[in-house]
Amino acid sequence: MPYATIGVIGGTGLYHMEGMTDVEEIAVSTPFGDPSDVITIGKVDGVAMAFLPRHGRGHRISPSELPVRANIWALKSLGVEWVISVSAVGSLREEIAPRDLIIPDQLFDRTKSRVNSFFEQGIVAHCSFAEPFCPDLSKLLLKTAQEVDDVKVHAGGTYVCMEGPLFSTKAESNIYRKLGCDLIGMTALPEAKLAREAELCYSIIACATDYDCWHESAEAVTVEMVVANLSANVANAQRILRSVAQKLSASEHQHTCNCGSALHNAIMTDPSKISADVKEKYQLLISKYIS
Repeated sequence: MPYATIGVIGGTGLYHMEGMTDVEEIAVSTPFGDPSDVITIGKVDGVAMAFLPRHGRGHRISPSELPVRANIWALKSLGVEWVISVSAVGSLREEIAPRDLIIPDQLFDRTKSRVNSFFEQGIVAHCSFAEPFCPDLSKLLLKTAQEVDDVKVHAGGTYVCMEGPLFSTKAESNIYRKLGCDLIGMTALPEAKLAREAELCYSIIACATDYDCWHESAEAVTVEMVVANLSANVANAQRILRSVAQKLSASEHQHTCNCGSALHNAIMTDPSKISADVKEKYQLLISKYIS
């Protein structure tokens, strides 16, 4: 029996949900080390959900040091099928104001020092990633956010993921705008790539905290600004999550996306060339394709 089919990877301040019952903290070990923190499992209005603090409680882990493979693997091992990321972003568009929410539909990768695949040591997989976010989950998040009072949400947009942990230079910020990017953050990758390899439905509630540094009339981006605006959005994100959980748990809600079969025909390595040790290591991911 799965612990929970809905998983939330929360940013600063979103480590659990208010009013959770039957709360249990689970320490998960993975072939890729320990995740960012223990995973909190509990019921929200009767629906089981798993919460993982991305940076660890107290924000201890830098974006470039996140154990993303362990995080995604841990959620998969607990039975999670739907992964909702809640994260802070900077706005690259005038119309996306601080404290607005965005459900992005595209990614642009500017990271440079992160491992972005599970597969190594004798097994290779090439998954489709043209549509980096689950369309089913994204549509549901957007629809639900539009139903929540006093929430301004934007549909779609390109999220450029930078390395960090420093914020952008003005030149970078303006170039990303010219390239057509709408949001900038530090955590969507490799999360989205690894979720795809793990055949999980993954989408983001992006919380705009600032105008990055391109906006000449806006004040300089500071940690205090980011945290204050993100904290203001946490309550809205929780309202959306609470409603989405009820919809995802409904018996009539079915997967129509291809996320759950992302590895079908994607594993390129001849099974006869994959060692028994590697097959055992990746059993959680490949067991329905390679015995």
